Amino acid sequence: MTDVVYVNYVVEAHRLEPLIPPGLELQRLGESGDQAMLTFLSYRHGHLGPAMLGRWRRLLPSPLQSNWRIYVHHPRTGAVGVHFLSTAIDRTFHALGARLTAEALPMHVLKRASLSTSEGGRIDLLLDPGHGSAPDAEARLSALPEWPTDGPWRSAFPGYEQMLSYCVPQDRALSVQPWYGQVTRQEISLGIPVDACVALAGPVGSTAAGAIVGKAEAFAFLVPQVKFRFESEERDPV
Repeated sequence: MTDVVYVNYVVEAHRLEPLIPPGLELQRLGESGDQAMLTFLSYRHGHLGPAMLGRWRRLLPSPLQSNWRIYVHHPRTGAVGVHFLSTAIDRTFHALGARLTAEALPMHVLKRASLSTSEGGRIDLLLDPGHGSAPDAEARLSALPEWPTDGPWRSAFPGYEQMLSYCVPQDRALSVQPWYGQVTRQEISLGIPVDACVALAGPVGSTAAGAIVGKAEAFAFLVPQVKFRFESEERDPV
């Protein structure tokens, strides 16, 4: 995966609580536990496909995908991870494949999507759902020379590095299937070093995000490259 752009919001926890399925609980942040975090990350797939295809994966397309997630834990097992509110991609074939094979990916199709980068550190992101059900976003971002010392994240984290250490090492997705009485754990491997993250600044607009976070201010960072590996899918009782 390349050009992974994380757009984040720290919000009052009560805004995200209604989005948590029964069986999971929200990860709360801040000294009084009244904050929580919403993230949507957008990236190029980089010819994602089964490991058995080996070098033939190079022939697969490289669509643009966006994952919208909140941070949760399973109180019965103690497992922590992310819960996807929505995922969107610009290829219908991939969306159908995800719907049929993955419990935790409520995949939607984007009418149009673009993610462009320049040598000067400029990043332009567009997620256009058209008349469909995918989430929308538009951002014009620029790389900062160093991590900021202040920002919207300060209400929940003492420093930028602590924010990254919370947000980035998320190697598990949790979803609930109440008809089976189970929680599905999708274990993945990302291995992103925190010092590889590049802070970004610039305007972000999203009707979908605004409906959840209200007036919370977005903050963003970039991970230039990620080696993604899907490890396993496990199930636990609710």
